[in-house]
Amino acid sequence: MKTDEQTLVEHITDLRKAIIRSLIFFLACFILSFVFINKLLPLLSQEYKLVMLGPLDVVRLYTGIAGCISLGLSLPFIAYQLWIFVKPALTEKESKTTVMYLPAIFLSFAGGIAFGFYIIFPTVYRFLINLGNHHFDMMITAREYFSFMMMSTIPFGFLFEVPLMLMFLTTINIVTPKQLSSMRKYAYLVLAVVSALITPPDLFSQMIVLIPLIGLYEVGILLSKLSFRKILRQEAALQATEV
Repeated sequence: MKTDEQTLVEHITDLRKAIIRSLIFFLACFILSFVFINKLLPLLSQEYKLVMLGPLDVVRLYTGIAGCISLGLSLPFIAYQLWIFVKPALTEKESKTTVMYLPAIFLSFAGGIAFGFYIIFPTVYRFLINLGNHHFDMMITAREYFSFMMMSTIPFGFLFEVPLMLMFLTTINIVTPKQLSSMRKYAYLVLAVVSALITPPDLFSQMIVLIPLIGLYEVGILLSKLSFRKILRQEAALQATEV
């Protein structure tokens, strides 16, 4: 009983350390982002002329952008801290598999952000601005502009993790490619709901987002099949060795 209590206390202590380290790293990234925010804004706003409606909007805007950038920069470190915390509960195979996925997690997140920023955001934004210019003089506030940008880019950072997640779940024998294929219609329905939540309520914007999401799920199934075949080959080789 005493050993169990000590183990529980140790787990809580390890979790506390991981959270504190992650918060410190996030705050360091936040301060760094805030210091250089004036150099980042021209790169993000591109050719658009933006307006502010009040002095407090500047503070909200700067903190919001710095917070989003800090979250993106902190994710690899947070993922590593999470791996350190759960490592004692993992088998040797699961531990090695998990740490191998950490660089890929960062790269896929960065790829999703780039896809949202360079493809989804400008395409949908220009379409909506051109649509409004037919009847109105469009005045773009900085707050609305960057809110729309974040909504169109950050979700893709997480959604681009879907193929890796499906491959990882296959590697640790939680799902199989056959199960993922049989759940395809339900997955498409979920992705359609996600695309509706992160885009404006028009069919054009939702289709631009939904099609890549469906592609990501199909890539996940493909990676799952490759991973499953590798597992089968390893099991066959192991059985042949035992015989």
